[in-house]
Order: sequence, then C-alpha cells, then structure tokens
Amino acid sequence: MLQFKIKKSPASPAVFSESFKKRVVREFEKGGVTKDFLRTKYAISGNSRILEWCRKYGKFVYPCASDSIIMKDPQKQRIKELEEKLKYAELKLKVYDKLIEVTNRELSTDIVKKIEAELSKSWPQSKK
Repeated sequence: MLQFKIKKSPASPAVFSESFKKRVVREFEKGGVTKDFLRTKYAISGNSRILEWCRKYGKFVYPCASDSIIMKDPQKQRIKELEEKLKYAELKLKVYDKLIEVTNRELSTDIVKKIEAELSKSWPQSKK
C-alpha cells in the first residue's frame, strides 16, 4: 500500500495596509466589538496582532504583555482624558480671569467691554 504525505505549504502571513489597520483599530476603539470578533470578521491571524495595531495607531494606552496591568476600558480611559483636559481648561480660565482683573485695575478700565465693542464693529449686522 502506498502512502502519500500531503505537504501543506506554510501559509504566508497576510500583509495588511496601514489604512486597513487603522480602520480595524477605530472599529475596536469605538466599542461594541471584541478583538476576537474582528479577527474572525477580517480573517486576521495571530492573537496579539490587533493589540499591536492598537498600540501603534490607537488613541488609548495599551500596556505591553510584560505589564501586570490589564488593558483599560477605552471608554473609562477616554473619560479620564477628558476630565484632565477639563481640569486644565478650568485652570487656564482662572489665569485669564486673573489677567483681566489685573489689566482692568492697571488701566482703570473694563478691558472686556472694550474688546466686545471692537468685535461688534467687525461682526456683520443682521437685517431685520
């Protein structure tokens, strides 16, 4: 009896374009789908390939395998980012308010009213 061994050719790793990778990362970061779902949907091999793309193209922080931290929830991370931006904006607003207060005291005038008056001259007047 003759036995033949069928040799499978090694599958070459798929090469994905940068735009495709970014699209997959956006879809994952938008939420509602898992990495496993995306791997199946787009026939992406490798358990960590999407995670690698997220580290490279994503908006959020994705820890390396050596880190003991579990990957953060993208929505919670985005909320934290926005809270930090809000805190910075509030601090900046306080500085501007203080600057206006000092300027008004030094010039003995209301600088905001002067700026509003100048801006209103340049705004188009609405017709009634």
